[in-house]
Amino acid sequence: MHRYVLGRLLGAIPTLFLIVTISFFLIRIAPGGPFDLERPLEAKVMENLNRIYHLDQPLWNQYLLYLKSIAALDFGPSFYFRDFTINELFAQSLPISIQLGLTALCVALFIGGVLGIIAALRQNQATDYTVMTAATLGVTIPNFVIAPILTLTLGVWLGWLPVGGWNGGAFLNVILPVVTLALPQVAVVARLTRGSMIEALRSNHVRTARAYGLTNYMVIVVHALRGAVLPVVSYLGPAAAALLTGSVVVETIFGIPGIGRYFVQGALNRDYTLVMGTVVVVACFVILFNLIVDLLYALLDPRVRYD
Repeated sequence: MHRYVLGRLLGAIPTLFLIVTISFFLIRIAPGGPFDLERPLEAKVMENLNRIYHLDQPLWNQYLLYLKSIAALDFGPSFYFRDFTINELFAQSLPISIQLGLTALCVALFIGGVLGIIAALRQNQATDYTVMTAATLGVTIPNFVIAPILTLTLGVWLGWLPVGGWNGGAFLNVILPVVTLALPQVAVVARLTRGSMIEALRSNHVRTARAYGLTNYMVIVVHALRGAVLPVVSYLGPAAAALLTGSVVVETIFGIPGIGRYFVQGALNRDYTLVMGTVVVVACFVILFNLIVDLLYALLDPRVRYD
């Protein structure tokens, strides 16, 4: 197991190298620059800024300097937020995005899993149709539609919840963005759980467990659910990485100072280092959570071994 984990981590280095290389040159190819304004800066000021941020050097040299910088876990200074480095911005924003995403992920797993199990146990009944219809709507309606609807109804018209701001992670401020993030994931988890649970309930080992006279709780939770969660675990790799590194739409709509919001601002303002830092952090989370998913497979499925 240890050799497998070490091999996966070493194998992630070329992947990260390719991601950094492609992202670095793509963002430089895009039109515009970090210091392009409606009112152009004076030539001397522009020259000094380009020299300070090494933009006056050849592109290959800028690339080598950036590789050396991130090898030391230094994402460099921000071109737009000039009083901060990217590391300082991430130190402020990443914990917020992780807290928000982790809460939404737990809510989605619990509610979606319960709904999926209920729908599977009542297959082709009214409960099953209701859950699947709601899940289909949850999958098809995007976040940028859900967020304004919740804001108008619960925040503006009824006045129950604040419509924006983080307020240090206060409970009332977290509800709307968490619900907005969790609803599509609840729908996906419910659909995955229902399908895999129906298949697991028809498997031979579950029939054997019923034949031995085990209670429904033991059959469903101990025997069927263990195999039914495998498709959900597979889905959780990229989903967890996306949620924990921040949702661009949700953080922008609700004014949450997370890493997703900084990514939007960095892209709009051509803040090369901020966009690159966000891409690297998201890529690291994707690789990490895919590794965790593979390890969970070995715990849940006795047929899977990484020896």
